[in-house]
Amino acid sequence: METKIVGKHITITDTIKGRIEEKVDGLSKFYSSILTVEVIIEGGKDGQQCSVEVIARGKHNHIFIGKELGQDLYACVDEAVKKVERQLVKQKEKERDNKHGQQ
Repeated sequence: METKIVGKHITITDTIKGRIEEKVDGLSKFYSSILTVEVIIEGGKDGQQCSVEVIARGKHNHIFIGKELGQDLYACVDEAVKKVERQLVKQKEKERDNKHGQQ
């Protein structure tokens, strides 16, 4: 799985990058068909508010997006990843149900 981290109006430090990679690496246990994950971090004016967007792209053109806005960058990353995790679990359940069908 390829991870791309982009910072707009903010400098991505090694600790931020490490935290993001740690969180994003866990996504593959929820849905194994993820190909790439892109994390976009936007810093607000004077560091007041930040925006985190996690975009996970899977096979068969499945795209999962989680956005979070807040004061604490690390909390925003955690919440955005949680949103994507929920979407991945739901998609996996759909695929599993369709595969096994009703009996």
